[in-house]
Amino acid sequence: MSRQPIINAPDLSELDEAEVLEGYMDGRAGDPEPGDNRSLSYWHGWRNGAVDGGHREKDEAQAMLAHAVLAKEVEQ
Repeated sequence: MSRQPIINAPDLSELDEAEVLEGYMDGRAGDPEPGDNRSLSYWHGWRNGAVDGGHREKDEAQAMLAHAVLAKEVEQ
């Protein structure tokens, strides 16, 4: 699997919110990392849910995205 994590606000806005939520809930519950049968939206949600559920550590891409989203909010 060669997915690239989302690191900027424009790419984040392109994700399917329902799939992000589904992935988040599964990641938070401790489900294993999804394979190629799941969308980027689901995988993005899973990554964040797994961190919030204490199943993995936040990585650099997640920190970059948080910074980018906060910077965009300040600009508005």
